[in-house]
Amino acid sequence: MGYRGYADKQDWTDRVLNTFSTESFRDQADRDYIAARLACRSELIPQFLWASHQAVEKYLKAILLYNRIKAKKVGHDIEQALDLTKQLPFAIKLSNRSRTFISHLSNYGQFRYLEVPFYVNGHAMVDLDLTVWEIRRYCQVLDVFGKKLPEEEESQLVAAKTMLANSDDAPRHKFRLHGGLLEKVLDNRKHPSRQALLWNNPCYGVRRRSKFRARDLMQAQNPTLYLYPEILDDILEYVFVPPKVEKAYREHLAEIMSGRRERP
Repeated sequence: MGYRGYADKQDWTDRVLNTFSTESFRDQADRDYIAARLACRSELIPQFLWASHQAVEKYLKAILLYNRIKAKKVGHDIEQALDLTKQLPFAIKLSNRSRTFISHLSNYGQFRYLEVPFYVNGHAMVDLDLTVWEIRRYCQVLDVFGKKLPEEEESQLVAAKTMLANSDDAPRHKFRLHGGLLEKVLDNRKHPSRQALLWNNPCYGVRRRSKFRARDLMQAQNPTLYLYPEILDDILEYVFVPPKVEKAYREHLAEIMSGRRERP
């Protein structure tokens, strides 16, 4: 019978690890992605950046786990997670637009309490849609590490690899992940998240029109600590400020006091 009904313990372990990657990373990233689109449509820009960062972080962690690349020290550093993908047996193809958006999220998306300034300028939701589509297509099992699969599973694996290989040349909305949460939302016309996913989305859903109007956003804000860095010690009496943020504001204040930087 084998280990718990599987060929051996390693087969069981691989399957459970893949299930964990799907449920804890990819599915959660799909939910974060939809939440980010809702926040952007409502012009809740800090929440949009945070949810977008969370989605990209989890998609990258899913890819790394599916391919058994250790990422225990990544934390919330999506640039580090992206760098680890260089160890994959295949190259992740990302456009310059997506790489620029990932860098923007790395700089501004991980902060939840307005610890640092934030801004968006341009078609931010389109940037998110493209970035998610380009990364997410790799969020699936593409390697079974030499194991012999049942015929049905082998066919699914071949189909997944073929669709991925052809994804750059096919319409984006035709790309699908087997068992994907986004795919389930798209297939269920009564799903409460479906409209939020489809609204002005150039990458997902059935396209009935070749053009749509993208919202051009411009929003920015400087935090209190940036405007008045001398208040840092008083704030630290009451709340936690991440050490790297504290260090940056002490340097910011020193530059103002020395005259090397004008006060905002």
